[in-house]
Amino acid sequence: MKLEDTAPQYDAVVIGGGIGGMTAANRLAKFGHKVLLLEHHFELGGLAAYFKRKGFIFDTALHGFPVGMIKTCRKYWSKEIADCIVQVDSIRYDNPQFCIDTTYTTEDFTDKLINFFKVTPETVESFFKACQSMDFFDDREKTTLEFFEEYFPGRSDIHRFLMEPIHYANGSTFLEPAITYGIVFSNFMSKGVYFFTGGTDLFVKMCREEMEKNGVDIVMQATVEKILLENGKVAGVVANGKEIKTKSVLSNANLKATCLDMIGAENLPADFAASCKEMRLSTSNSQVFIGIKEGVTLPFIGDIIFHSSAESFAPEEYIHNPPHSRSFSIYYPKCRPGYDRYAIAASMGARMSDWENLSDEEYEKAKENLIEQTLSILEQKLVPNIREITEYVEAATPRTFQRYTLHKEGATFGTKFEGLKVSEDLPKAVPGAYHAGSVAIIMSGWLGAANYGVIVANQLDEYLCKA
Repeated sequence: MKLEDTAPQYDAVVIGGGIGGMTAANRLAKFGHKVLLLEHHFELGGLAAYFKRKGFIFDTALHGFPVGMIKTCRKYWSKEIADCIVQVDSIRYDNPQFCIDTTYTTEDFTDKLINFFKVTPETVESFFKACQSMDFFDDREKTTLEFFEEYFPGRSDIHRFLMEPIHYANGSTFLEPAITYGIVFSNFMSKGVYFFTGGTDLFVKMCREEMEKNGVDIVMQATVEKILLENGKVAGVVANGKEIKTKSVLSNANLKATCLDMIGAENLPADFAASCKEMRLSTSNSQVFIGIKEGVTLPFIGDIIFHSSAESFAPEEYIHNPPHSRSFSIYYPKCRPGYDRYAIAASMGARMSDWENLSDEEYEKAKENLIEQTLSILEQKLVPNIREITEYVEAATPRTFQRYTLHKEGATFGTKFEGLKVSEDLPKAVPGAYHAGSVAIIMSGWLGAANYGVIVANQLDEYLCKA
């Protein structure tokens, strides 16, 4: 659909087609509302992205998520989408403190903690129970590091074992509230880590078909510049200069951009606007994508590999420039049945400040260095002949993320924990305005984004029913 073909008015306009936005749009349409989804990019998916180059299909990292994604997709999308979700076989840690493989299930993690790290069974059981009992209403003052020290005092190796995958999954650090760790960790620990077989491109295609079947109008390359208000309530949006009337808006865009740019601080209550300005953004990422020559077979070295040269886990090491740590997602043919090419995606934490002021020449040189460093690690640790078997390589930076997502500073996990309250309170500040983007770490990632889209769609449905 083109922007000029949209209806005169909608019950809800969803800004942004990430997983949260798509899930919310689909649910609102199934409720019977007239829904328009506006996406500024030429592909849906948001940070669940993919791209095609020289015959290769690259996901922006192998998206791992808990088993709960199966239930969420079956309930709010379709059985066909849920049936494509399968468990990864192995996750590997490779760092100066230890090198081990795990299935990342409760049973295997328990075994590793007891038999490899020599923790008593009673301590492990107590730790798991504490994680599983956490919820949003718990103490938000205790940090993750303080929580770890209660059960594993002075054990930086165990802290790394517990924290490293979660940090890569959603950007959390030792200084975040312990509940943000406990909730996410418990979700993963139920039955391991899963991914979408067929690739992100198939997932997005199936989601789009489901939305269109349920009546969602979808317009691509439509950038929302303004959310319009009348008497303090949502009345419309302006996209690519065109005004569209709507009773409500659900933004899947960056929260700061939604509040301060699209709505405008001047249109918000003073205390709420201050909270918006004080929100901290999460950091960004750099990535390197490697396509393997046709006919070459990679041996199985794990699905996801966390490699680090840092002596111990420290958040600053994971955004260091040049990177000390990176995750490798290995794409075997099993990832896309019927597609026999191998690929590798390396992901590294990054800060926009290290990239934004580089000249064009400096920027290209920095990307070349990132690629060289990544190939060297692979050559030394995982794939000795990586240079000989590589056909295509490309790098992405925080500037790339900002360009394709419009997230401020290229933030890949939205805002820090304080963003959750701002996101939740937006409808109180501006009736008819809702937000379901990445916030607070626990509302990030595939499962968090989809479930948050459901939660907010239910709230918006109640608002429309009362209007």
